[in-house]
Amino acid sequence: MLRALRTPLFRRLPSPARQFPPGPLLDSMDKVEEEKLAWHSHDNFFPVKIGDVFQSKYQVVGKIGYGGYSTVWLCRDLEYREHVYVTLNYINVYEHLKSLKSGHTGTVLVRTVLDKFHLSSTDGSHFYQCLVHPPLGMNIQEKNIMLNIEDESILVDFEKAEISNPSPRKVVGDRVIYHSRNLGIPKKHGRPVLSDFGEARFGSESGTYCDDVQPFMYRAPEVLLRMPWNEKIDIWNLAVVAWDLFEQGHLFYAQDENKRESDSHHLAEMIAYLGPPPRDMLEKSEYANKYFDNSGKWKCLAEIPPTSLADIESNLEGEQQENFLRFIRKMLQWRPEDRPTAKELLSGPWLRGGYNRE
Repeated sequence: MLRALRTPLFRRLPSPARQFPPGPLLDSMDKVEEEKLAWHSHDNFFPVKIGDVFQSKYQVVGKIGYGGYSTVWLCRDLEYREHVYVTLNYINVYEHLKSLKSGHTGTVLVRTVLDKFHLSSTDGSHFYQCLVHPPLGMNIQEKNIMLNIEDESILVDFEKAEISNPSPRKVVGDRVIYHSRNLGIPKKHGRPVLSDFGEARFGSESGTYCDDVQPFMYRAPEVLLRMPWNEKIDIWNLAVVAWDLFEQGHLFYAQDENKRESDSHHLAEMIAYLGPPPRDMLEKSEYANKYFDNSGKWKCLAEIPPTSLADIESNLEGEQQENFLRFIRKMLQWRPEDRPTAKELLSGPWLRGGYNRE
């Protein structure tokens, strides 16, 4: 961990800031990366420039990536003469997780916060919270599960590449929009880390919620049907993530013919795998009548794919396949109350017995 470095008795002079040449200019009319997001607003993001130094110690060396709620920048900590890197990010949930001070063994698999500070726009109309994290490497599931970096040479190479071959950029007023630069592949991967909480929600006393949640293709039926939901949406998520990782392909695509996100296509895929939803569940959703008639019949706004879970599972055979599909089907239930708890899943034959994969 970066903060595990011992603080010296006498404080060193900070390393000098590097000079980063400007990259090639892009057409100002073209949308670049985060600008393509329908909900994107420049006012929600601080106008960071490569080479900027924040808090007199964090120098931005390049843009790693972006999302709906934040942009991630690789920075060098100038307080250390060695190559010590961190990432800057903007989101509130990490601070909440840090405040819990949980002793759970799983906390080592959740991204940590090293430092935080606030920035404001030049006119004082907008304020931004910036969080400092250890940098993470390759993502293995929809940019939410990433790997710790144990081979820091890829961070050094990233900085050198930005100096020798600057990232293309677009200038919009007083801000610069950059193309992201990919990190290299390390010689050794670290442990997986849960890292993206853009769709996380804080708890409530009732334990039920009604607001929008979950990445689109991982949404549970009750979320799609605008119904109150609880922690059982995480069990649905576990099934979809387990399938995607094991099968190396998405279980749900939730897109129409033009590759646009589509609730009707998502529900049609669910019907193909699970059968039609229970009538009593549909009666609890005012939104369901958009897709189902009064008798619970599908209105065919999207074609139901002629397939099943068994049809698309191609890695296993016999008893192993049966146990795996039983494990997935337990979690993929229309009614939240029909889904097992995480503790109940641990006693199942799939997790208890494991599998042998040639």
